[in-house]
Amino acid sequence: MNDKPQNERYKGRMRHGRKQQDYWRRNLRMTASLLVIWFGVSFVVSYFARDLAEITLFGLPLGFYMGAQGAPVVYLLIVWWYARYMNHLDREYGVDDGEGEE
Repeated sequence: MNDKPQNERYKGRMRHGRKQQDYWRRNLRMTASLLVIWFGVSFVVSYFARDLAEITLFGLPLGFYMGAQGAPVVYLLIVWWYARYMNHLDREYGVDDGEGEE
């Protein structure tokens, strides 16, 4: 059998578990934040579209501009930011997704 005390045998696993929990906590926090932004752009702006019609941007009502131009740009920024953040987080925590391996 193993001569190490039980707490010594599981010490490495606990550190890995805490590291993994911290990784997922940060991942979920970023995902939740970006979903709040997505919800705001998708539903809140649409809900107030009539009120936003009074504000013009480049000669167009702001509600129309957000639907036609602003929302798709925000969606692209959300995807770009998430990919950038997760690449940084993966490097920080040493997570390798096997990209580039053949």
